[in-house]
Amino acid sequence: MPNRRLLLSIALLLIALYVAYDMWQLHAAEQLWGYRPLYAFGALYGAVLALLWTPERRGRLALVLAAAGLLTVGWPPQPLFPLLFVGFVPLLLLEKDLADARTGSSKAKVFGYAFLTFVGWNIGTTYWVANTALVAGIFAILANSALMSVPVVLYHQTRKLMPKVGILGMLGYWLSWEYLHLNWEVTWPWLTLGNGLAAVPAVAQWYEYTGVFGGSLWILGANGLLFKLYTERDLPARRRRFRYLETGAVLLLPLLFSLVLYATHEERGPGSEIVVVQPNYEPHYQKRTVPVAEQQRNFIGLAKQQLTPQTDYLLLPETIFGGFDTLQIGREGRTRPLRALADEYPNLKLVTGLSPYHVLAPDAPSTFATRTRERNGAPMRFEGYNAAVQFESGRPGYQLHLKTKLVPGAEFLPYKDALFFMKPLVDQLGGSLEGLGHLGVPTLFTSAHATVAPIICYESVYGQYVTKYVYGGAELLFIMTNDGWWDETAGHRQHLQYASLRAIENRRSIARSANTGISAFISQRGDILERTAYDEAAVLRGTLQRNDRRTIYTRYGDLLGRFACFLGVILLLQMIAKGWMRRNTAPSDASAR
Repeated sequence: MPNRRLLLSIALLLIALYVAYDMWQLHAAEQLWGYRPLYAFGALYGAVLALLWTPERRGRLALVLAAAGLLTVGWPPQPLFPLLFVGFVPLLLLEKDLADARTGSSKAKVFGYAFLTFVGWNIGTTYWVANTALVAGIFAILANSALMSVPVVLYHQTRKLMPKVGILGMLGYWLSWEYLHLNWEVTWPWLTLGNGLAAVPAVAQWYEYTGVFGGSLWILGANGLLFKLYTERDLPARRRRFRYLETGAVLLLPLLFSLVLYATHEERGPGSEIVVVQPNYEPHYQKRTVPVAEQQRNFIGLAKQQLTPQTDYLLLPETIFGGFDTLQIGREGRTRPLRALADEYPNLKLVTGLSPYHVLAPDAPSTFATRTRERNGAPMRFEGYNAAVQFESGRPGYQLHLKTKLVPGAEFLPYKDALFFMKPLVDQLGGSLEGLGHLGVPTLFTSAHATVAPIICYESVYGQYVTKYVYGGAELLFIMTNDGWWDETAGHRQHLQYASLRAIENRRSIARSANTGISAFISQRGDILERTAYDEAAVLRGTLQRNDRRTIYTRYGDLLGRFACFLGVILLLQMIAKGWMRRNTAPSDASAR
């Protein structure tokens, strides 16, 4: 048996090496990787499990695979969200088995098995990050899995010291972790549990009250109740019936409430005619080789296929052009044709993503993002931006928004004073130690017609951040993104589906322009009204309704997340106090005996 495990592990390792070699060959030929990172990471994961698969560990590793598989298959873009309601049950059973074994300290074992579970889930759902940069993809999978394992260990320790807390400990610690992961610099909230309902927006309509944390609470709470049903099979019949009723209510009532909201929702507000352009320039290799003049002709040609005198907005994707000072926007050669296009149509507001820079005056103070380069033999201090601008027909100048929610690694280095040694990884991502500049607050684009939110790529994953636009008066949400970095994989489809949650949370219609796709119009109840195909040049024209009412979630944001943090801190302090009391009273008890 050991020889079989070793042979299987070697075979899987050879598969991973072959796929890695194929990826290297494709990179040298400037071709994309597609699903190859999934195959390579999956084979490596299988090789590790094969080595660990001893008779003593077989049952526990089977639970690891069950949990990772259920969470992966139940995650968007697949519409199989009911699997998420049982995805954590195998992990909870595994923790119970380790706690009941009483073989000394079990914290390390709980962490190890949880880490293996979450590595499997992260590989299955976010492998596509490696298509942007291989090292970054590996780091994201391993780091995120390690961080996810911490709430499980805390739950384990709390349950040992305070058994009556039960599943409440898991709820408090996990939701606290999700809230932290939204709000610190090493932020990667892609796998926030509430995002798991994004593929079927009809079941997430109550997010207008709770945001994604309501979904996280529902999914994790259902897992806890199903776990109790399984582990308390020997309860008296009366109590067992109560457990069935309790679990059924938690599973069905939020679902029924959501379906009622979905069926009765009416789109609100007057309409705006919007044109969305999808130019389809592959970002790794193609975009930098296509002449700017040709790209300009393509943008303008696609737009004019659908623009009319009644069009209110033209939306273009993220970072279409760069390499110029913000003071020159609309006047230099790359953006001047866009400025002219806006003036051709009487009602038009043109909104687009750009990547400009700004040169600081000699006496201006430096900021966290200030870089220094030499120009004409003298030092030049400047900041780079991922930005959006609005040109309005008949009005000179432009409005500017600087992307605020930056991508860790690619657009800034988290805690760069402490993590300066991460520079090689940042270089792999095409970033810099200084990162991009930002204002720290979102900027609205206003006109006599409407107020809109210019949301750039990664910003659209943050529910409470988007509420800042809406609370400030945004009637429509515009998302500009470039999802072609991930090739034709699950990443761009997940990103599109997450946008539906932002529509529901704020009851705002969304126009989405993606460089390679998927571009779309999304209704106030999260339905994708019209969409393009991926990897095709396309243009859409549609009418979206402008809503000016604020939802409960718009007003209060991630209230559930903040409450979970309070609960998590209380549980943690209680656990520390109980542990201290146990350590300090044990010797006296022993001497008394």
